[in-house]
Amino acid sequence: MNLSIQQRALNILREFEQAQIALVGKAVILTNGIAGTVEKLLLDELHGLRVVIAGHTGDWPLSAIRLGM
Repeated sequence: MNLSIQQRALNILREFEQAQIALVGKAVILTNGIAGTVEKLLLDELHGLRVVIAGHTGDWPLSAIRLGM
């Protein structure tokens, strides 16, 4: 299947929206022990999805989520 660049971009945005729906507001524990509620997701062109945890400074790669509740 040969997707155009525009179609690929739309697919990425759709998946990003689905990830937001699934994760924002959920309680998580990161691999470094930080726990809290996902405040928002960021799309980083170098690292992919990153999460912002309410009450904590910074953002972490999605792969850092150890446990979601």
